Amino acid sequence: MHIVIMGCGRVGSTLARTLEQQGHTVAVIDQDPTAFRRLGSSFGGRRVTGVGFDQDTLREAGIEEAGAFAAVSSGDNSNIIAARVAREMFGVENVAARIYDPRRAEVYQRLGIPTVATVRWTADQMLRRLLPSGAEPLWRDPSGKVELAEVHYSPAWVGRKVAVLQEETGVRVAFLTRQGEAMLPTSKTVLQDGDLVHVMLRTDELEQVEAAFAKGPEEGAH
Repeated sequence: MHIVIMGCGRVGSTLARTLEQQGHTVAVIDQDPTAFRRLGSSFGGRRVTGVGFDQDTLREAGIEEAGAFAAVSSGDNSNIIAARVAREMFGVENVAARIYDPRRAEVYQRLGIPTVATVRWTADQMLRRLLPSGAEPLWRDPSGKVELAEVHYSPAWVGRKVAVLQEETGVRVAFLTRQGEAMLPTSKTVLQDGDLVHVMLRTDELEQVEAAFAKGPEEGAH
């Protein structure tokens, strides 16, 4: 796939190198030509100097044959404008924009532009470690009805199978994070101390799921 990235800061350059290593072709747009130094000499993709929402600049970066576009510059307005141009003017199917203001992120998410709210995500992740209770939504679909959430659980669940956790709480465990690595649980996976549990659920079920996770397993459940 050809992928266009607007913004060659730490996020954009890391994203570009990672995608190229995975076999994709990549073009990076930035207004500052010195920013391309972050890509390193081994980067084989296009370096395009210009404004990321300018149509001619986007064409130079190969937007017309792109399957994805990421707007990760330091400006919220520039990112969202560029994302909308990529989707609405050029029909790019996979588009995402980084937004620093979480209030804006929610608005654009409802408009169908997937966003990553950097500041909110970082603050939320810190809060999860400082105040480990309840649940923290990680992703919500544009309708607001379904979400992916990290749900904290009673220590009583440690040593029990994930399958039992699912059966008793009525949720689907999407994945676990164990020692910093994501993993997909099987029917035999046992919850270990320190595991982070990420579940898919209906938003209106969040409170009862939190309560079930906090309560612990029924007597005799393994």
